[in-house]
Amino acid sequence: MGQLGNRVQHALRAYTAKDQKALRLAAETYRDNPRFSTEKASLEVGVGEAVTSFLIKKGAPGVVERTLIRPPSTQLGPITNDERKVIIARSHVAGKYETLIDRISAHEILLERAKQAAQEAEQAEQRAIADEQGLGQSPREFSTGLRYSGSRVLSKRMSTSSTSRRRKSPASMGEAIGQALVKELAGTTGRRIIRGILGGFFKAR
Repeated sequence: MGQLGNRVQHALRAYTAKDQKALRLAAETYRDNPRFSTEKASLEVGVGEAVTSFLIKKGAPGVVERTLIRPPSTQLGPITNDERKVIIARSHVAGKYETLIDRISAHEILLERAKQAAQEAEQAEQRAIADEQGLGQSPREFSTGLRYSGSRVLSKRMSTSSTSRRRKSPASMGEAIGQALVKELAGTTGRRIIRGILGGFFKAR
């Protein structure tokens, strides 16, 4: 408490020995005023009074004084419309912010660009449909081409693949065995068998 700068001490009441000791210690932290006793003044000040000490030049603490505290002269509650108009008229920025300006926002600019792009795309599609109609293609077929998803081509490929598999499938079990035998003879094992048979034949002669 003794290190505080500006100090405002309201009334202290000392009824016990402990309170009197605390009051004496608090009074000793002030810079003495020869005109009155700080300890006695702390007991005597009433409502609206206080024992104060404020910093003076170069930050030095001033002597203690008995001070009448002036109550705040503010208004509790909102001001009236007439009072508000008077305060606004006296302001140094009066007349600068009265006119409302609704500038175009970035959201509105982007929204307008998106609408314009959608309209241009729709017009281009309509022109393309008109050109295709001139070439003899129906609008329905052309619209289907614009909404191409690949499902038709994929189904067509699958059907073609299944057809080729059916064509390549052997007609009978004998044909399958014959094909397997030809593949086996054409391989390394087949060549060894043929070489062994021919070798034994020439040795016998």
